[in-house]
Amino acid sequence: MLVDGTWSKTWHPVQKADADGRFVRQVSTFRNWVTADGRAGPTGEGGFTAEAGRYRLYVAQICPWASRTLIARKIKGLDRVIPVTVVNPVLTDQGWRFGGFPGADPDPLFGVEYMHELYARADPHVTGRATVPVLWDMKRNVLVNNESADILRMFDTAFEELVPSDIRLYPEDLAAEIDDLNARLYDLLNNGVYKAGFASSQNAYAEAVDGVFAMLDELEARLTGDFLFGDRLTETDIRAFVTLIRFDAAYHGLFKTNRKAIRDYPRLSAYLARLLRWPGIRETVDMTHILEGYASIRALNPNGIVPEVPDHVATLLRV
Repeated sequence: MLVDGTWSKTWHPVQKADADGRFVRQVSTFRNWVTADGRAGPTGEGGFTAEAGRYRLYVAQICPWASRTLIARKIKGLDRVIPVTVVNPVLTDQGWRFGGFPGADPDPLFGVEYMHELYARADPHVTGRATVPVLWDMKRNVLVNNESADILRMFDTAFEELVPSDIRLYPEDLAAEIDDLNARLYDLLNNGVYKAGFASSQNAYAEAVDGVFAMLDELEARLTGDFLFGDRLTETDIRAFVTLIRFDAAYHGLFKTNRKAIRDYPRLSAYLARLLRWPGIRETVDMTHILEGYASIRALNPNGIVPEVPDHVATLLRV
C-alpha cells in the first residue's frame, strides 16, 4: 500500500471490506487515454497520441485483468508497436516484483525492483495499491492508465492507423448489449470469484458463490453460437475467457467456488477450447505463473503449496 508516494505496510489481498464482510475492490486512479489524434478520451487529459514504440504495457500473467489487455494486444496485432514487461507472479510483502522468476522481466525503463516504485515515479504523492496492468508512456515518462477496461478499449481503436485490423472488439451496433453483459459478468463472475475467495463472513461468501454460478449457468445457456454475441468475437469474450481459463485450476479450489467446475458445463468447455484456438490467445496463458501466483497469496494458502494443473486443463492447453 502506498501512502503519499511511500510504501507503508505489507501487501494484503483484501483491500477493503464492507460492514457485511464483502470484498471491495480498489478503483483505478490513472485514467488517461491513448487516442489516434491525442485528444482526451472519456476520462483524463489529452496529449497521448497513438505512436509505435511510445507505450509499454506492464502485466502479470497471473492477473485476469492484466491478461485481458495482453490478449487484446495480440488479437489486434499491437505486439509489433507496444512492448510488454511481465512481472514476477509471486506476490511479495511489497506487491508485484520485477524479475527473479522464469518468464518474468526486469524493469527495462528505470531498473526498479517493485511495481510500487514505478507508481511513485508517476506520482510522488500517490496513495493506493500498485496494480497491473499499467500502460506507460515512454516519451513523457508518465503512467497513462491502470484500468484494464480502458486499455482494452484503447487497443481496439486507437492504433488502427498504425496497425489496421478487421476485428472490432467493441462494435458500435453491439455497444449497449456489450456494456450490459460486461457489467453483470464483472460483478458476478470476474470479480465474483474474488468476492467468494476473500469474503470475511459466511453470508458474503454464500452470496458471492450464488452469483458466480448464476452467471456460469447464464453463459452456458447463452452459448448457442461460437461466441457470446453469435459469430463475432468481442471484448466480452475476452473478459469471460480470463476467468474461465483460471477457474478449474485456481478458483475452484483456492477460492472455494467449488459447486461445479467449468468441465461440468459442456458449452462453456467447448467455448473455452474455441477461444484457445483463436490466433494469439493461447500464448498469453502461462499456467505456471497463474498457479504460482495464486498459491503465493498467504491469506488463502498459508503454506504456499502450489497445486498441479488439472489434467483436463493441461490437455486443453496442449491441443
